[in-house]
Amino acid sequence: MKKASILAGTLCFMLIAPSFISAHDELGGNDGKWQEEIEEGREINTVTTITGSKNLKNLVEVADVPWDGLDGVNNRTADLYAHKGFAYVATKAHNASGVRVFDLKDPSNPIEVSAFADDLPGTWQEKVVVKSVNTPYFKGDLAAVSVQQWSRNTVGGGTLLYDVSDPLNPKKLGYWELPESVTGTHELYLTTQGNRTLLLTANPNANHFTGGEYQDFTILDVTNPASPEVIFEWDPAELEETYTGVSFKDKNDVTRRSFAHSVITDTTGKFAYVSFWDMGTLIFDISTPEEPEFVGRTSFERNVQGAAHSAALAKGGTILIENREVFNPDPADPEFERGWGYVRIYDIKDKSNPVLIGDYRSFNSVEQIKPGERAAGRYTVHDPKILGNTLYLSHYSDGVKMVDITDPSKPEEIGSYVPENADIWGVFVDRNYILASDMQSGLKVIQKNNSRTFR
Repeated sequence: MKKASILAGTLCFMLIAPSFISAHDELGGNDGKWQEEIEEGREINTVTTITGSKNLKNLVEVADVPWDGLDGVNNRTADLYAHKGFAYVATKAHNASGVRVFDLKDPSNPIEVSAFADDLPGTWQEKVVVKSVNTPYFKGDLAAVSVQQWSRNTVGGGTLLYDVSDPLNPKKLGYWELPESVTGTHELYLTTQGNRTLLLTANPNANHFTGGEYQDFTILDVTNPASPEVIFEWDPAELEETYTGVSFKDKNDVTRRSFAHSVITDTTGKFAYVSFWDMGTLIFDISTPEEPEFVGRTSFERNVQGAAHSAALAKGGTILIENREVFNPDPADPEFERGWGYVRIYDIKDKSNPVLIGDYRSFNSVEQIKPGERAAGRYTVHDPKILGNTLYLSHYSDGVKMVDITDPSKPEEIGSYVPENADIWGVFVDRNYILASDMQSGLKVIQKNNSRTFR
């Protein structure tokens, strides 16, 4: 069967360290060659395909916003977020293109109205999260933006905090900066506990780069966004005695890669879920954020390369969606599966004992990659979002996949959006619209039915 979308390449941090291949391996740094790797061997999908059934049978692409470079330098979209009728689109470019804000009053005609977090040359901004908060120090809409080095050991990374109560006029509030030896904050999350605001960050390999002075998983109190305060850091050696800051030995004596990649919380802000690559998804009780308690974790069978990349929660927080980002299985371990990364689904009613109950694999992700072979396209799953009983997945060359998880043990694909030359990084669902960020071509807006109501 001919694939609908094919695109060869590697993600921005497809770098090699001894015995490991990881899409986000920052040990070797980033020299800006990622774009050349994407272009090499690229094949063009010339047709946008949209399919849907059940509650998604009327999918329509209503907007395709071309992505313009800034200051004469092209850049790529990264993740995106929607809040109160505005889309916040992060970017990847060495000239710090920051976060670009689009008014979605008319979703068929998104209008760029501002940009922020674009004042730190030599960095890029992958993740943005916006929350409405009310504290003694700040009341309004707060944006947290991850900051990472474009090239190693050049500038500091960390997290920027902005007031976006007026999206047309974002105002910088604070900056939590990591040392130059750390590449920065990769992904992050904002949550609230009463009138307190917490920032949770994933800072890949911080333990390794600083000799344990800084950790990969950090919780900060940003109740006063102008003065971020670290209140907790977690050392993985507490869980895995063989942890080296880069790897650990699992129960089968297999060397596994380990670093914090992303983090979320549940809606109450009481439990945190940290995607720690081959160490699994780690669950913490953060009811007392200064003294979190480790509760449980997912783990991987001998033949499954870990790569816990990101997570989402369903069914009132009793179901965990774990996305594994695998581009090419570790060639040093022939026992690993040869397919692309896919979704694993866990029952976490007992958070101390996550139980694997199902998985979802796109048609293309099942393809078995032979050692030394470079596949046409990249079909690993990337990020998950959930609305009701529908799971939305950004899937690079596979576009956006939509999966019915009414029965989480039997996920069923019910929708697919694969734009021309698909390279989807982020996905977000806001009311009746699906937003997607395509690294090559910009912001996409897909309408789920005939309603035009957005705000």
